[in-house]
Amino acid sequence: ISMNCSLPHRVLLSSPMEGQQDRLCLQPLWEFVTAKEPLIKSPFFPVLFSFTAYMAFCLPYVALDFLSIRLPDLRKYKIQPQNYPSLGMMVPCIIQSVYHHVVLIFPVTFLHWYWRPMNLPVIAPELPEVLLQVAVCLLLFDFEYFLWHLLHHKVPWLYKTFHKVHHKHVSTFALTTQYSSVWELLSLGFFAAINPLLLGCHPLTEMIFFLVNIGLSVEDHSGYDLPWSTHRLVPFGLYGGAPHHDLHHLKFKSNYAPYFTHWDKLFGTFMESHSN
Repeated sequence: ISMNCSLPHRVLLSSPMEGQQDRLCLQPLWEFVTAKEPLIKSPFFPVLFSFTAYMAFCLPYVALDFLSIRLPDLRKYKIQPQNYPSLGMMVPCIIQSVYHHVVLIFPVTFLHWYWRPMNLPVIAPELPEVLLQVAVCLLLFDFEYFLWHLLHHKVPWLYKTFHKVHHKHVSTFALTTQYSSVWELLSLGFFAAINPLLLGCHPLTEMIFFLVNIGLSVEDHSGYDLPWSTHRLVPFGLYGGAPHHDLHHLKFKSNYAPYFTHWDKLFGTFMESHSN
């Protein structure tokens, strides 16, 4: 009896220690972030963070676009090897992105900064909590965007007015990720912002989710099926990735979910890509 009674006691004693170890994993990273507190609490931080992260994820693929034209060993990873973006195609995408960040995203984030100043806790979140909440945020975003995307393809007026600009390029490249209308950019920004808020995420979790979300989105539009692409790392065909989304831009009437495949399979809009 004494052994059975002591077991829960040992479990209770070990749980806080495990939680402390999980926090210690991220505490140095969080202290590094909070050391830049004046910058992070600045009204300019969200737009700088957003644009810098976006361009940082795009640039390796831009370099790959220029290199793979000259190197056949890289060309085999191009999903549509007959189509390569030119500098003349890339520059308008960059100009539009800068314009949207300055004219649209900055005023919205400034208002958010004014009405809801960022609070920076002293303690970092626990690692399992971060992983779980980032996964839930991604699943929620995937569902929200699937519904938005399906609606904007099924209703001709919505497609022509708001979504058609994003389909200018049938063969996608990284910089086309945010080549979209103001309404589309605002909608996706709202989905990305509201989910961490609803879940009560720690600011560090919000930042990690944003980075993962924008990284996956850029990969979706990259036009490359690389050996380490996310859809090759996630088993059982649960994740579509770049081949899945590239096929959407090519065919228009399938693969509406940005990341995962379950919603397209449930709604009968899934189309298998040849790269899978």
